[in-house]
Amino acid sequence: MGVEQLFSAPQYSMPRATKREVLVEELAALTRRHCERCSAYARIVQVLHPAQDFSSLETLPFLPASLFKTHRLTSVEPAKVIKTLTSSGTTGQAVSRIELDAETADLQSRALNAILRDLVGPRRLPMLIVDSKATISNRAEFSARGAGIAGMMPLGRDHLFVLDEGMALDRSALKAFLAKHSSQPILIFGFTFMVWKYLYQAVSDGEFDLSTAVLIHSGGWKALADQAVDNGEYKHRLRRRLGLGRIHNFYGMVEQTGSIFVEREDGLFYPSNFSEVLVRDVTTGEVLSQGEPGVLQVFSVLPRSYPGHSILTEDIGTIHDPATGAFSVAGRIPSAELRGCSDTHAAVVQASQVQ
Repeated sequence: MGVEQLFSAPQYSMPRATKREVLVEELAALTRRHCERCSAYARIVQVLHPAQDFSSLETLPFLPASLFKTHRLTSVEPAKVIKTLTSSGTTGQAVSRIELDAETADLQSRALNAILRDLVGPRRLPMLIVDSKATISNRAEFSARGAGIAGMMPLGRDHLFVLDEGMALDRSALKAFLAKHSSQPILIFGFTFMVWKYLYQAVSDGEFDLSTAVLIHSGGWKALADQAVDNGEYKHRLRRRLGLGRIHNFYGMVEQTGSIFVEREDGLFYPSNFSEVLVRDVTTGEVLSQGEPGVLQVFSVLPRSYPGHSILTEDIGTIHDPATGAFSVAGRIPSAELRGCSDTHAAVVQASQVQ
């Protein structure tokens, strides 16, 4: 079974043990491919994984996510790069730069479509985007926000960006859209904090009826945590004010665009056919068992143009169901605690020095 069979199989239908066998084969092949085509990555693998054991998820080499902020890691020639994605970051903060070729961009788009079709159904729904259209104005270089929006747009039709360039809610356009599509389901996409700030906080209770909508959102939890708004409170408030019934968060990152982990009704994130997750001890790097919190390592079979198929994140998570790999995320690792398995970053930097 190869990548195409992962696309043809219904999402979440494969027994986890069977899927892991397929993924290990694909990920081992990707590791060898990137070693051949990315000299910096090859040196990292030689230094950190001299045994060259690619026989299991637990032994596959990984890169710290932060490395993409400091190094250009690509496995294709510059002429083949069709799009560059950048992660979110505050002013002056380094951002990840992920270079995509046509093959990788196509795989990411198809995978995202397959994952979310399982959630919203096969039909393209009228779509509200809680952002400004200016966010996707530069098609050659996308921010994480722009990449997320562009990836979601094929799921919908009759798209409406509900914010103007000044990030103000366009009430009249929203009212007209809801009147036009009052008798059918609609899809809403936006980043978590933006939905909160520019939609929820901009309207009053009952001003708009979004009871037929499905909201898909992601990212931006830190600002809400500072306001004592967790996932449960977020859903409660949006349901009360906007009538929203179905609200789904997802966990993902620009370094593995396309391989998102969607939140289901139980509040946990689930690996798709294209992805898997492990939890490692922050101090020792050892793989942890079900129910033990640690740093998340995420896998994706999609990255062809850069070595992003096995990434050690900076997020703390816990696997709750070994049968499915369903997990929760508790937040970022404090900078002071990035040691142990994350100490590899120093070795990685040394190993990957390039011109």
